Amino acid sequence: MGSPRLDFSETAILNRVLQAEKPTYSAELAREVLTFDFTREDKERMRRLADLAREGKLSAEERAEIDGYERVGHFINILQSKARRSLKAARAVPGESEPR
Repeated sequence: MGSPRLDFSETAILNRVLQAEKPTYSAELAREVLTFDFTREDKERMRRLADLAREGKLSAEERAEIDGYERVGHFINILQSKARRSLKAARAVPGESEPR
């Protein structure tokens, strides 16, 4: 029986590098990270690109744009997952103040 195969996708690599499963952010940093989001303009652009993709009308440049948004979205999700874990861990420590 071999050892489990390591996932080398960008998301998996980021998870390992950022140690997403470890709740190491301060409560202040965690709350700040949870505010990260795409701008209204970026969300509108993503919707337009998604419409073009459904219609089969994406150019190679637009496909690269979608890929960029997807990678950034995964990165934000990893950071926010770690932030939520950090806040949860801070609440579990006796004597620690409850995050606002």
